[in-house]
Amino acid sequence: MTLGFVMLCHTALDRAAQIARHWAEAGCPVVIHVDRRTPDAQVATMQAALADLRDIRFTPRHACEWGTWGIVAATQKAAQILLADFPAVRHVFLASGSCLPLRPVDELRAYLDARPRTDFIESVTTADVGWTVGGLSAERFTLRFPFSWRKRRGVFDAYVALQRRLRIRRRLPKGLVPHLGSQWWCLTRQTLSAILDAPDRARIDRYFRRVWIPDESYFQSLARRYAVEIESRSLTLSKFDHQGKPHVFYDDHLQLLRRSDCFVARKIWPRANRLYQAFLAADAASQPRAEPNPGKIDRLFSKATERRITGRAGLYMQSRFPRAGVEQGLTAAPYSVFEGFADVFEGFETWLSKVAGIRAHGHLFAPLRAEFSGGAEIYNGCLSDSAKLRDYNPRSFLTSLIWNTRGERQCFQFGPDDAQAIGPFLAADPNAQISVITGAFAVPLYLSNLNFGILRAEAARLQRIEGEFVTALRQPAVKARVRIWTLAEFIENPMEPLQAIVDEIGPRASRRLTEVPRLADLSGFGQFLQNLRNQGMQPVLMGDFPVGGAPSTPGNRRARPYLVK
Repeated sequence: MTLGFVMLCHTALDRAAQIARHWAEAGCPVVIHVDRRTPDAQVATMQAALADLRDIRFTPRHACEWGTWGIVAATQKAAQILLADFPAVRHVFLASGSCLPLRPVDELRAYLDARPRTDFIESVTTADVGWTVGGLSAERFTLRFPFSWRKRRGVFDAYVALQRRLRIRRRLPKGLVPHLGSQWWCLTRQTLSAILDAPDRARIDRYFRRVWIPDESYFQSLARRYAVEIESRSLTLSKFDHQGKPHVFYDDHLQLLRRSDCFVARKIWPRANRLYQAFLAADAASQPRAEPNPGKIDRLFSKATERRITGRAGLYMQSRFPRAGVEQGLTAAPYSVFEGFADVFEGFETWLSKVAGIRAHGHLFAPLRAEFSGGAEIYNGCLSDSAKLRDYNPRSFLTSLIWNTRGERQCFQFGPDDAQAIGPFLAADPNAQISVITGAFAVPLYLSNLNFGILRAEAARLQRIEGEFVTALRQPAVKARVRIWTLAEFIENPMEPLQAIVDEIGPRASRRLTEVPRLADLSGFGQFLQNLRNQGMQPVLMGDFPVGGAPSTPGNRRARPYLVK
């Protein structure tokens, strides 16, 4: 009998009784403390269930509210009873009612017998602690905390602020160096007896009664005064999230807990029947085990914490709806936006899909409907082509499209006649590749057979909208990759920009273009622009388009060489 347990319980007493029986039947005495706030009927049921075991004791009950002295007082009393009633105990292991042994008791006993003078308690100076949450590290020792943080939060914060304003600073007891660490420890009889029987214990206890969360500092600080050899780690696997809340282990964490090789884990969900059956089974000792190493699973917890805090780019969950500056990526994958290309080229979407091997949509933000590839009414993820649904939240519409089709690059057309609310989002998205031929909106107007007065008014409206979009794309804060050509510049040499666009969309399959889409017939387009000028509308986005006809195209002259870097 070299190992004894102190258990602090407050809920799920049936599970706590199961664990206490497991340890007692393995030859380890157990002293149990139950929170005074727990109903007496539940405590009586637990005592009756364990009445047949001689090595189990129950202590007087204290109210153990989080962050208060009651937890330390309960631990002190239980430890005193254990040391007094069981003189053969050499190590005292502090556990909670939600703890679960992951390895047989004989392995833990053998491990401690090989280290008879070693105390296992996480004990780190306040200057080196990086896990405290709430802004109180060294101040928990220099200020007074007579009020409950959970029940009287307003009074707690006000009293802390008052002490700071008055520059109140408590004097530390002589010889005490504050340390912090996990509440769950395993101390030798010599160290624990020295703490409990210290001549200045009354003074030390009075000081710690007004320390914030004393159960994380009382034994951790005093062990440094009396221990012969300390290993600053806990034998209990206990993980906390970024808010300081403990992780709860469920049935699907079975293999994860086995990989840790730790002796005990908390916090276990009371209804995790699979975990209790697996680790309390008689054949649990057949599993080969190594030195306890919770670091083996730290990487998984770090990834889970990062995922919970930052989420995944382009995926908006109910638990973390996007806020400005906290999105960690607006969309899930790169995509391409083309403005004016479908106006200048016939069948541009079909040609782009064939050449680049991607999915090319029409105008996703067209006034009447979202023009999905192939004319689909419902797209991946049950996205509807309804303009009403899309325009209710255009940002979510686009991010859902990119998320639902990740792994397949999406391209779509955009123009001044489309819903413009998505424009600022496109400009701010690093995943967006935006290619614009300014003034191309005039080509469909030129090829239409509408009254010229109507054409002039429509051209003026579209030019104003496109001008605002282009101005936004040229702002210094824009994160999208933007290329802008005037219509005249593009028509003069269309091959080079097309080649650059295709290479960027599919760099692994880059090759010289041998097939290009057919240009719209622009003979007389220059005169059309001049007629707009004559009617009082100034077409400025088209570039220097000659009145006599379209700008000269490469035709028979040799095109400028294209280099792939």
